[in-house]
Amino acid sequence: MSFSEYLAKMAGLNDPVTYAIPVFIIAILVELFIDVKEKLQVYHKGEAWASIAMGAGSVVINLFAKFMYFVLFSYIYENWAFWQLGFVWWVWLIAFFADDFSFYWHHRLSHEIRILWAAHSNHHSSQDYNLAVALRQSWTEGIYKFLFYAWMPLIGIHPIIIFTLASISLIYQFFLHTQVVKKLGFLEWFMNTPSHHRVHHGTNLQYLDRNHAGILIIWDRLFGTFEPEGEKVIYGLTKNIETSNPLRIATAEFESIAKDIKKANKWSDKIKYLLKPPGWSHDGSTKTTKELQN
Repeated sequence: MSFSEYLAKMAGLNDPVTYAIPVFIIAILVELFIDVKEKLQVYHKGEAWASIAMGAGSVVINLFAKFMYFVLFSYIYENWAFWQLGFVWWVWLIAFFADDFSFYWHHRLSHEIRILWAAHSNHHSSQDYNLAVALRQSWTEGIYKFLFYAWMPLIGIHPIIIFTLASISLIYQFFLHTQVVKKLGFLEWFMNTPSHHRVHHGTNLQYLDRNHAGILIIWDRLFGTFEPEGEKVIYGLTKNIETSNPLRIATAEFESIAKDIKKANKWSDKIKYLLKPPGWSHDGSTKTTKELQN
């Protein structure tokens, strides 16, 4: 498929996410109905509208990022790939695990490198936890996200497969953002579930930087970042920004980094504020997650 054909595909109704939008809307309305009926109070108007606005902005902005990475991946696939594996079923199966593995490391490092966290923290900024929060997507994460997938066209996975599976993963993860669904029995062992993802959004000390999975929780179990849901989850950021302004949500952590860089005298410390984990400080006045947990 040519790039122009792909543009038409992504702009039209063939993108899996496009098909899923009506389902997203219905699911949010059903959850909202349950929230009102059961008096759960998991929805608050300002937070919900901020999440929807962030989602709308991310769709437009990240579309351009997808186009750029499609061009890059197509070039890699056509010129540098060790093989060109095509579209047979077993390639899709391999690509599924490769996609989920890539998402895990993109997601994990987005919590462990502060400049990446500045982009990703938008998604964690809501103190509510509901399906609308799934729409609170970053406006800047698309700049770097697909770099973690660049090895896939190199081993012969077609860009169309990569972007299709990334969309399917995004759709799946939408349904993880709910407090209505409790634990799911044996699925908890190998699938990412609402219970596991509630932990990921928690600010409780033992929940910080845990459960980075996309679809499969096996990567967290394998790489030591798994934490089961126990005590009641407190949602949001460790230092909440207390705003429903989408522009403020999108830029708050970048502004915090700029302030910290300004405080540091040495250039090496200024760079560390970009590359060290959130919470690192040149004078020890604040702590990283690992330091706090230790």
